[in-house]
Amino acid sequence: MQKLQTQGVHHITLVGADRQTSIDFWEGVLGMPFVFEQPNLDVPEESHLYFDPGDGRLITVFTNETRKPDPTQTPTEIGSVHHLAFWVSRATFAQAVDRLDRRGIKHSGVKDRGFMDSIYFRDPLGFLVELAAYRFFPPEGSSHGEVLLEAHKIRVARGDYNITEVHLADAIEEIVRRKRGSLSDDRDPKDPYKAR
Repeated sequence: MQKLQTQGVHHITLVGADRQTSIDFWEGVLGMPFVFEQPNLDVPEESHLYFDPGDGRLITVFTNETRKPDPTQTPTEIGSVHHLAFWVSRATFAQAVDRLDRRGIKHSGVKDRGFMDSIYFRDPLGFLVELAAYRFFPPEGSSHGEVLLEAHKIRVARGDYNITEVHLADAIEEIVRRKRGSLSDDRDPKDPYKAR
């Protein structure tokens, strides 16, 4: 038996209301360019809108002009999607509360997640959206997931409750030690200010 190995998210498709509501939210609020549209090839009376979230993947929305926006919270029981999180820069994240407030969009305020900061709000159809800003950059050639895996191992070994910035810093140091060579035989921390 073999796995069907994934290599990333190709796209995520949501059920929308009318076309303009989707364009106004995904492009007009979140800044995702509206890049492609065609009929829903499985349901001809629907349109299929494609938005570029900025990482080469796609967010797509099925729309139908007979459907009207309903801000009632979308289901969150087993098998449902709880929320979608989008990566934003620290600069954009610093503006998120003010920009949401100016639009009158209710939100969670900034949430400390240890390795990132988050803010949550609902789209016009009641779907929960998260804006997330990492607190770290992975070393060149490494991914955020690799740093989080290493930070998890460090956190568990120390018996800490959740990942914090110290785990991230130590994880980045460990990844650099493992992936980058050095002419030094001893790469342990040193104190060059100490009198010899």
